Amino acid sequence: MTLQEIKENVFDANLELVRRGLVIYTWGNVSMIDREKGIIVIKPRGIEYADLCADDMSVTDLDGNLVEGTKLLPSVDLDIHIAIYKQFKEVQAIAHTHSTHATAFAQARLDIPCLGTTHADHFYGPIPCTRALTKEETATDYEKHTGDVVVETFLERKIDPMQVFGVNVAGHGPFTWGSTSALAVENSVILEELSRMAILTRQLKSDSKLLEDYALDKHFLRKHGKNSYFYQSK
Repeated sequence: MTLQEIKENVFDANLELVRRGLVIYTWGNVSMIDREKGIIVIKPRGIEYADLCADDMSVTDLDGNLVEGTKLLPSVDLDIHIAIYKQFKEVQAIAHTHSTHATAFAQARLDIPCLGTTHADHFYGPIPCTRALTKEETATDYEKHTGDVVVETFLERKIDPMQVFGVNVAGHGPFTWGSTSALAVENSVILEELSRMAILTRQLKSDSKLLEDYALDKHFLRKHGKNSYFYQSK
């Protein structure tokens, strides 16, 4: 994929967040990494989606330095994306929103529980919420420390990021990822809907049980992995 194609891909993925009602104004961002070229393409900071075009996408190296084209500064969340890319080599694109129901879980400092098979079809267990940043972590290199706490959460809990395709940052909001920018956005859409379902379920029955492990295994593994059979064979 050429750099121009990556820019157009990332631009369209950012617009898809708007089309899906997951972001307003300047909220949220999508990025994509080209590991061979050593670059990240990401939405620029502080510009409304309606005012953007593909050539406005910021291009940086893996240390966050602008390297090509536009002089628009990259999203302030770039360092969060970089931390995830550096730790999890399978991740090729990341989306960030402040979607209502997912962010409610982030603000409540709660994991998004797996209560049913709709969740299990897409995420292999609960979607974790990170710990809160300390005062010191917030004061200096805030975005880097935010990325670090995402990585810490997955490593400490031994979560496979290619089985649980997202995270909630405590008090902040969700980040999702995938092998393409379209999949990263798709996972944001699904995560928001799962969050809404979980809230409604717990409103109806506050002690609703988690989905049984055997049902979780069945639903996730029939769609993901070497023995999956959910989709049409090619």
